[in-house]
Amino acid sequence: MNVKQLILATILLIAAIPSMRGAEYMREITVAADGSGDFKTITEALEAIRAYMDYRVTVNIKNGEYHEKVIIPSWLQNVDFIGEDPEKTIITYNDYAKLDNMGTFRTYTMRVDGCRISFKNLTIRNNAGRVGQAVALHTEGSNLIFENCRFLGDQDTLFLAGHDSKLMFKNCYVEGTTDFIFGPASAMFENCRIHSKADSYITAASTPKNVEIGFVFKECRLTADPEVKKVYLGRPWRPYAHTAFIDCEMGGHIIPAGWDNWRDPANEKTARYFESGSKGAGANNNSRVKWAHTRDK
Repeated sequence: MNVKQLILATILLIAAIPSMRGAEYMREITVAADGSGDFKTITEALEAIRAYMDYRVTVNIKNGEYHEKVIIPSWLQNVDFIGEDPEKTIITYNDYAKLDNMGTFRTYTMRVDGCRISFKNLTIRNNAGRVGQAVALHTEGSNLIFENCRFLGDQDTLFLAGHDSKLMFKNCYVEGTTDFIFGPASAMFENCRIHSKADSYITAASTPKNVEIGFVFKECRLTADPEVKKVYLGRPWRPYAHTAFIDCEMGGHIIPAGWDNWRDPANEKTARYFESGSKGAGANNNSRVKWAHTRDK
């Protein structure tokens, strides 16, 4: 092929793929399970988002139930995922730890590895049931914001991981049975409802020793199913776990002791547990374990 033929072939190739070039630069995408949008699944929509963008992309997700295991890769950033209605826009899957011996960390319904991403008006659910560890949301990325979202599951609903990750949950609903908010990330929960479905533990932080902030709950409501009577605020998954409850309303299901040492008294010397301004039937500050820091306003 001579130079002239090569140039002509290149021109014809470029002319033949305008849709590919357009897809790279899509800034607004609609996902609809009924086929009325740009894509029928969230996973398909991810392929139309350009890697390492310096502009924001909006992914509008219409009402519907999306039965898919979603992985948002590390090369995606600056994306806003916006559902139509938090109770009707549902992302769901049903993996669990004992299924084919997959272990806890592969059970997620959604895993977020990218950074500077927001989620709004969505439900993320693991509906495996009470079969052991079954994660709904697994985060590895940082600078993630979840607003007006629901996280439904049983054991290990939220796995908040990642090296030095910083997360924000605002006006969200989180439910579970055991250790249903766990991991090493720094996460702020503001004006959220934290709902216990069994007598067990809410948090299991594994905050690294050199990280100052782990899980912080500010102006949240702690509620429970009617039959639930004995719930701990947390226990340390790793020795330097950091968890704080600030100005929260606690139902009577929170036991007076408040915190557990995970059957290891050595954790009492290292765990960083704080409580301030609690109110409600479960706010029995005078009976909290002595190794936790409790302060009334």
